[in-house]
Amino acid sequence: MSLPKEPRQKMINIMYLVLTALLALNVSAEILNAFKTVDQSLTNASLIAEQKNSDIFKSFQRKIEDPKTKEKAEIWLPKAMKAKELSDAMYNYVESLKAELKKESDGRIVDGKEQYKEDDLESSTRLFISNPPEGKGKGKELYEKLKQFKEQLLSIDPSIKTDIGANLPLDLSIPKSNNKASQNDWAYGYFYMTPAVASITILSKFQNDIRNSEAQVVEYCHKEIGEVEIVYDEFQAFAGTNSTYLMPGEELVITAGVGAFSKAAKPSISIDGASVPLKPDGSAEYKTTVGGSGANTKRVRISFLKPDGTTATVEKEVKYTVGVPSGLVVSTDKTRVFYQGLDNQLSVTGGGGDEKVNVNVEGTGVSTRKAGAGQYIINCANLGSAVVTASDGKNTQRITIPIKRVPNPLATVGGKAGGPIAANVFRVQKGVAAELRDFVFEGVKYDVVSFTLYCTGKGFEENIGLAEVTGPYFNAEAQGLIRRCQPGTTIVIDEIKVTGPGGTRMLDQNISFTLQ
Repeated sequence: MSLPKEPRQKMINIMYLVLTALLALNVSAEILNAFKTVDQSLTNASLIAEQKNSDIFKSFQRKIEDPKTKEKAEIWLPKAMKAKELSDAMYNYVESLKAELKKESDGRIVDGKEQYKEDDLESSTRLFISNPPEGKGKGKELYEKLKQFKEQLLSIDPSIKTDIGANLPLDLSIPKSNNKASQNDWAYGYFYMTPAVASITILSKFQNDIRNSEAQVVEYCHKEIGEVEIVYDEFQAFAGTNSTYLMPGEELVITAGVGAFSKAAKPSISIDGASVPLKPDGSAEYKTTVGGSGANTKRVRISFLKPDGTTATVEKEVKYTVGVPSGLVVSTDKTRVFYQGLDNQLSVTGGGGDEKVNVNVEGTGVSTRKAGAGQYIINCANLGSAVVTASDGKNTQRITIPIKRVPNPLATVGGKAGGPIAANVFRVQKGVAAELRDFVFEGVKYDVVSFTLYCTGKGFEENIGLAEVTGPYFNAEAQGLIRRCQPGTTIVIDEIKVTGPGGTRMLDQNISFTLQ
């Protein structure tokens, strides 16, 4: 710049240049590296929030396709999409400010890599504080856009502002400072004489707030779909069979359902742990070929919605008798399948007595042992199928039985598989459990081998909290992060490994909690 001829003004300008140089020298390499580390952590946290939002939108799609939740999903999905639209636009605007700031800081590409003057103290002031023609005054515009984004997000639905407005991560208060000039100027408090790399980190912080604000609104919309409002005049769970006395080879038909039906919420029905599809009228029909002479019982579990929107479950036993055969009968005692890694029961009876019956079970990794008269235990190490051949000297039966994997357990913390939870309630939890619910075999157990815990949002604005845990219980590192959690924190438990029948497996499930 040109220096004035007046000696006093010339001296002031020279002192300003010297002071600027000294300030630049005071921004050490260690401080610059620290800002870059924080910036990378904020970027990673934003990506995790974005992935979480993507997973929720996939669940939205499933709820749109489910007649039970379709009506409410069609109301709340557009609201969630509006939140995403606002978030994407705001995120991209802040990203454009990053690019503009780097250009102001002599940004260029060197050997294919982006470089800029990270310790430049004037570029942030020019871009965000100074008005044209000396600068661009983008700070006021950024504040107004962030303020408008927050207002538009909370105005998507009145209940959103009421329920989560106070805990929205996007904080637009002016940073505390001893400098009087910055006490009433939001942009001045953040960007005046701030090194370029620090301003980039501040912008990343706002991008992370934008994504986490979107996540809270999207998750709120998703949660609202589950609150189905249904009114029944009367309802009654029922389960019945086509006959209570059958002969081997005859078909058993079980019909089950709820006496009052709704297109918005049909019942969920399982028989001996296996889910049964519903007919158009909301009832379920289960068919199987019976065997194993004597008294038999099928366990029917029916879940349905009560008038107040809560879920009720009724369990019934359907009893029937199979007559004594004069020929040869082969039947599995629990289901028409064998499960990998379990002791599957098989019954074989013949009219000539057990001593004349010969049983052979073939299949890769299949072992057989006799447990008593006409009773066998089949253990299968591999998936596929097993071929059971039985002969009593007169008749021969040959049946193929599929070998299936034991279903995945449900990972829970404190009995919940995610959703909103009070912060003080989450802090007293001990770890992650794996529960196998509504399975035909009793006593089948899974143990949690390991998982990863992430903490973002409130209390973790500067960097994401991460702990890798071995075993089911929160280790010291995870407990330290949980103690920092507060209302507005999002906790995600992912990469959950369990061990049980069939070996160790990774669950295709993550658990996401929003602390309140």
